[in-house]
Amino acid sequence: MSLDTTLRPLRSEADYDAALREFESYFDQEPEPDTEAAYRFEVLGLLLAKYEEDHYPVEPQDPAKALVQIMETKGKTQSDLAAIVGAPRASEILRGKRSLSLDHIRQLRAHWGVPADALI
Repeated sequence: MSLDTTLRPLRSEADYDAALREFESYFDQEPEPDTEAAYRFEVLGLLLAKYEEDHYPVEPQDPAKALVQIMETKGKTQSDLAAIVGAPRASEILRGKRSLSLDHIRQLRAHWGVPADALI
């Protein structure tokens, strides 16, 4: 897809590849805001995201695994988690023996800024 072509839904891998090439071409020189090129860049991103969502769905992650990844990213330990949810609960949650309760999720959001949807 070049700037002189009409945007249209992506219906094939070839459409996707062409749109991705054009989208990536904007990385070297991002268009000025509120220009046709900027609007095209934004719409290409939306088309690509929709195609990826439809053709390459991401499986929901296990909340315990998501919590471990979040802890690693934030440099948190099991002791840090225990300070929020209690020692026995922290161990059970991390081993997958117990699910996070709504209260746990709220506490993690409040203390660590973890989005609730990442843990549900």
